[in-house]
Amino acid sequence: MANHRTARMGAKPSLTALLALATLALGLPGGNVLADKRSAPPDVADIASAIERGIFTVQEGVVSWYGAQFHDRKTASGERFDSGALTMAHPRLPFGTMVRVTNLRNGRSVVVRVNDRGPFVGKRIADLSQAAASEIGMMRKGVARARIEVLDREAASATTP
Repeated sequence: MANHRTARMGAKPSLTALLALATLALGLPGGNVLADKRSAPPDVADIASAIERGIFTVQEGVVSWYGAQFHDRKTASGERFDSGALTMAHPRLPFGTMVRVTNLRNGRSVVVRVNDRGPFVGKRIADLSQAAASEIGMMRKGVARARIEVLDREAASATTP
């Protein structure tokens, strides 16, 4: 008859053991990254305040695009949507914020202005105009993993014609 020790070697870890390991990992340096991702996202006032103080927001995730079906409709900012303009919808960034969006697959970037709210599908972090999506090479797939960087006022004015 096998003793207790050899019988347990092939067993799966218990739920209690897994929870203890997860708790320990969150307490270690770098473990707080997971905890930070679950915290509530900053609101518009927090983001605007950070931008004013020179702190730039960086976000990575899936972006999508919207175009002709919304052309000339009013955006959340009150202006008309132009699928040929370099604009973006974001759930929290203040209207008028200049943002660099980089397609992480091919490295192509575009500078856009936030003028709408969205996206409202899944866990997407932004919706680009058709023109912006074309600039970074994501038209065919419709979605792309991207990095969003809020630009300071000097950088934004230097990159726009």
